[in-house]
Amino acid sequence: MLRRSFLRSFPAAEHGEGVYVWDSEGRRYLDFAGSAVVNLIGHGVPEIAAAVAEQARHIEFVHTTQFTTPVAEEYAERLLEFAGEPFRGGAVYLTCGGSESIETALKLARQYQVEIGQSQRYQVLSRSQSYHGSTLGALSVSGNRRRREIYLPMVREFAHIGMPYCYRCAFDCTDGCRNCGLEYAAELEQAIVAAEGAAAAFILEPVSGATLGAVTPPPGYLRRIREICDRHGLLLIADEVMTGMGRTGKNFAMEHWQVAPDILVAAKGLSSGYAPLGAVIANRRVIDAIANGSGAFLHGFTYNAHPISVAAGRAVLRYVQDNKLVERATQNELGARLRTLSDRRTVGDVRGIGLLWAVELVADKASKHPFAPELNVAGRVGAAAAQRGLLIYPMQGCVDGTAGDHFLVAPPAVITAEQIQWAIEQLGEAIEEGTRV
Repeated sequence: MLRRSFLRSFPAAEHGEGVYVWDSEGRRYLDFAGSAVVNLIGHGVPEIAAAVAEQARHIEFVHTTQFTTPVAEEYAERLLEFAGEPFRGGAVYLTCGGSESIETALKLARQYQVEIGQSQRYQVLSRSQSYHGSTLGALSVSGNRRRREIYLPMVREFAHIGMPYCYRCAFDCTDGCRNCGLEYAAELEQAIVAAEGAAAAFILEPVSGATLGAVTPPPGYLRRIREICDRHGLLLIADEVMTGMGRTGKNFAMEHWQVAPDILVAAKGLSSGYAPLGAVIANRRVIDAIANGSGAFLHGFTYNAHPISVAAGRAVLRYVQDNKLVERATQNELGARLRTLSDRRTVGDVRGIGLLWAVELVADKASKHPFAPELNVAGRVGAAAAQRGLLIYPMQGCVDGTAGDHFLVAPPAVITAEQIQWAIEQLGEAIEEGTRV
């Protein structure tokens, strides 16, 4: 195996159940990160395994240039319903994950502009301190410096604008951050003007993911972004790879601010990790432009709409709805319990929504000065937590792409109050140990 790192060893996961994972030595871990913000329904749900096996008995794979499948057609219909009224009459393109889905969305936005006679539009604008995937197209619209730096000579990129981050805001936040939201949104209009008619779309994470850590948008920000896109003829792409499928307490996070994108990207929680799966959900305007134009989307993957992955996704969606897991994402004590860590000497900020939270660690609370990057404080806290049987998602770079330590907390929605309390106790000890530098 070419693993993620040669600098550390990895335990071998043997089995999982609910919020727990056991390794080959019998050690139990509470999955407080949802396996990198993937697992919403919990590990070891027998209904999902049964659905996958049942599909494999019928048909394991066909190519989408030759066949569709009943499972894909039914799942696409259910997913459109789950996405809500803004996507009525739209369509779903199914992939094997988030990066594939972002690539698909970028190409779909470009083809839409060509279909409506705007072939000069090809630039996809995005935000700094964002992350949209590891493939080259996805990296081109990402702002994660560490994950992009060595590949930049291979990437063609367009304008990146600032993004609201009220803990370290560049503007005046004394009015509850409404002013700063509008200031950041104004940067999009400036970038569109600078593109001189070449801008095709704007992509954002409604709640920031790994790179910045669960930052929610200030009041008015997303609505103004939507208005600017409409005024200038851009499509709005919402990357909900992390936030979608109920993670934030709504089916999709954009619903919190009553703003609908033209293209919505989902993955991770789509299958809760039971199979590789991603989706691009496009509204009727986008789909009609292609259907009534060239008639074909010039794009494809061998395994898109893979029947076994789709069967997993369909079963997960049914499980989420039957067990009201979207509602449970807000009916828990996670945020309140995490905020009790705020009095720790190195905890600068605790932020988030639903079941997606982050804790930012600082060397000095008064000045918000970060730890030196080479100390890898977030990684140290993550290792200390794992030693205590707790899994979190440590990251660096939230301040400027290099400096700044934080970690994500995103447990499955089946977590109990008692499990949350135990996790917070272990987390407090891990923070004390990991920041003792």
